[in-house]
Amino acid sequence: MISHVGRRAVAASIAANTPLVGFAQIKAAVAHRFQAMGAHELFRTAADKDAMWARYLASFPPGTNPVFRKRTEHDCGCCRQFIRTVGNVVAIIDGKLVSIWDIDVQNDAYGAVALAMSDFVKSHPIDNRFLHHERSVGTDRNFEDMAGEVKTWNHFHVQIPDRNERTFVCPNKDIGPRLSEARALHDVMFRSLTELSLDAADTIIELIGQNSLYRGEEHRHAVAAFREQKIAFDALAQDQRDAFVWLKTCQLPTSVSKIRNTSIGTLLTDLSQGRDLEGAVKAFEAMVAPANYKRPTSLVTKAMVDKARATVAELGLTSALDRRYARLTDITVNNILFADRSARKAMAGDVFDNIAAASAVKPKTFDKVEEIGIDKFMSDVLPRAESIEMLVENRHAGNFVSLIAPADPGALPLFKWDNRFSWSYAGDFADSIKERVKKAGGNVSGHLCCRLAWFNRDDLDFHMIEPNRYEIFFANRHSPSPCLGRLDVDMNVSGETREPVENIFYPSASRMAVGRYVLFVYQYRQRETADAGFEVEFDFKGDVQRFAYPKPVRQGERVIVVEFNYTRAGTIEIVNSLPSSSVSRNVWGVDTEAFHRVNVVMLSPNHWDGQGVGNRHFFFMLAGCRNDGTARGFYNEFLRGELNQHRKVFEIVGAKMRAEEAPDQLSGLGFSSTQRNHAVVRVKGAFSRTVKVVF
Repeated sequence: MISHVGRRAVAASIAANTPLVGFAQIKAAVAHRFQAMGAHELFRTAADKDAMWARYLASFPPGTNPVFRKRTEHDCGCCRQFIRTVGNVVAIIDGKLVSIWDIDVQNDAYGAVALAMSDFVKSHPIDNRFLHHERSVGTDRNFEDMAGEVKTWNHFHVQIPDRNERTFVCPNKDIGPRLSEARALHDVMFRSLTELSLDAADTIIELIGQNSLYRGEEHRHAVAAFREQKIAFDALAQDQRDAFVWLKTCQLPTSVSKIRNTSIGTLLTDLSQGRDLEGAVKAFEAMVAPANYKRPTSLVTKAMVDKARATVAELGLTSALDRRYARLTDITVNNILFADRSARKAMAGDVFDNIAAASAVKPKTFDKVEEIGIDKFMSDVLPRAESIEMLVENRHAGNFVSLIAPADPGALPLFKWDNRFSWSYAGDFADSIKERVKKAGGNVSGHLCCRLAWFNRDDLDFHMIEPNRYEIFFANRHSPSPCLGRLDVDMNVSGETREPVENIFYPSASRMAVGRYVLFVYQYRQRETADAGFEVEFDFKGDVQRFAYPKPVRQGERVIVVEFNYTRAGTIEIVNSLPSSSVSRNVWGVDTEAFHRVNVVMLSPNHWDGQGVGNRHFFFMLAGCRNDGTARGFYNEFLRGELNQHRKVFEIVGAKMRAEEAPDQLSGLGFSSTQRNHAVVRVKGAFSRTVKVVF
């Protein structure tokens, strides 16, 4: 305990209004600093209570803290409790962290103590807000009878400032919940400022300004305020950001500090994570807008377009945006793996042989033909082949693909690879039904994924009946434990598209119940008779089986796609499924369920000339195959890295810069290296053989 002389000196100096000396200086300075800090938000750092007290005693210079009775002079129980309670209190004033120890003491010993305590407290991060259950902390003074004389002992003591609407004092029982709430608010705001991008906020503000977001005006203030805080946060050094967030959680409305947990925060998150603009806004609208909501304007603003246009011009890529179908005369022998005689002539400049229609030959059954992997087919079979024919099946409808070239042959490369060519699958997708589901926001990585696609405005519904008889469909999208199956894409409720998909997936096969499952398609509302039928991809751990139903589905009709057993061994046994349809239909001028001449075999352009950018695709271009419509010029995933910042604009630009219909085009079937598939091929040369090429 501090000496009685020092303690009495405090009282005497105060009473006589004389300059303070000794302990009086540090006591008064701490109290004054605490009152000044009380005009601001108060916080505690993570400095340990006992460690602070130990640091306080150890900070006295040698000879300034002698032993009094059994303890050192400043080893006082009252002061110890004070330091444990408010010793780590700080405020943020003018952007700087200030502690109760940031004081001016005209005493070398106490000055050294204050400096050491300040450094120690501020070396720890803010842990939470400051709350206390009483209106004061510490004992101002107490008295002791010493041999008939009453001695006065003085200690650290402060009054808790009361601040209008916000107070630092609350009942003891409320402190825990209030601190938990404050911590949660800090954590969500820190995560928001760290993970959400300024670009996403700018995009949303622009969409609100052009009335492209459902009831967007309601969110304008919150997004604008968040944007302001994001700019300030990003400008700070890493070690200043946490304190900044603690301060802002006290100053900002929760609509800003908790923006990540709101509906507009979901849109901010999606855009910040790189989701395409259309998909992100559709997900937002599905959450907040009525089912019949129609967006009034485009999702791309003039400001966004201007920025993208400037980047394209700066890179000299303006002419590369205008696209057309590629022709045989565009490519060289370096770009191909195989070319038949007529194709070689065309590549030399004579295109007329390629215009002749290919002959179709009705196939037999090829279930028992020799299987060969695509890599072995390319290395062992293609080099000795003189002619190739491929069986085009109904299930290949999603594999039709076109090679796309720039209208300007001198255009600079627009893509991640060094040539000017891109490709587009039927339905304007870079790949197959899987890509359509992914674009719609569906899960494509579950152990079991069942993907439905159709091509008109009918409202088909996907259903899965599980072994426990629980049925997944639009009204029951989640199956209960243990299966955890889910329908996450449901389309054409209002007939909104002619390229709809639906998706039922199971994230983990180990959670699936053992027993019989039934997957079927139900015609909820028939709206058209054109482009009837549907296709289904049944993907179990990457092994994809495709089923096609080429006939119209009548109103109220139920078509079973596949019945299967999930076994205790973790495998799937198909009991019954749609047969492979033998009804021929014409796709891109090619009759299905027939053999057609292949004039060129090539890899996708991202793997030409020894490059290896992204997934490989194997293109079998067919004589007489012609997309009789327009094709998308390019996809965002193809573009050079310098254009990624404008991906929202290019999502629209790529759809608009379409290749116009042309008779002399390189089109055929494409197969991705990432999806299991197969095709029957007849090869003639020094020998003739029929093989099933497995991709």
